[in-house]
Amino acid sequence: MNSDAFRQLIERMTRAIARGDGVAAAACFVSDGIYHDAFYGEFVGPAAIAGMVVNQFHGNAKDLVWSVHHAIADGDLGYASYDFSYTSKMAGSEGRRVSFAGMSRCALRGGLIARYDEIFERGLALAQLEFPEARIMKSLRRWAQTSDH
Repeated sequence: MNSDAFRQLIERMTRAIARGDGVAAAACFVSDGIYHDAFYGEFVGPAAIAGMVVNQFHGNAKDLVWSVHHAIADGDLGYASYDFSYTSKMAGSEGRRVSFAGMSRCALRGGLIARYDEIFERGLALAQLEFPEARIMKSLRRWAQTSDH
């Protein structure tokens, strides 16, 4: 896949997620595609990816804005930087605006996403939600123990 085609694909996926259209987001993936979210974990296949968009993303947030920048691809691998923001609907953090920058890495197959991974500073988002420090540390320790280094 070339960079133009990848940019169109990743923008189609992010726009679908921002508007809460899980089916359209899942359509950007191969049938056994994987979306690995840095907060919620791994979702495999169209039903799981669509459910993640509706239940996790839009279940816990509103007013999602996802802007993709510098999308590049070469063959079966694509990268893009992004800015992401939302307003929390989570109990205890209702109405707090969260904003962070990140990077997407996509394994590509047949013009679609085979695996989506992302990197961003999770602690920054948790601090913006004003989670208690003990909860932030617990989350960061868990992610440090389970993530690939």
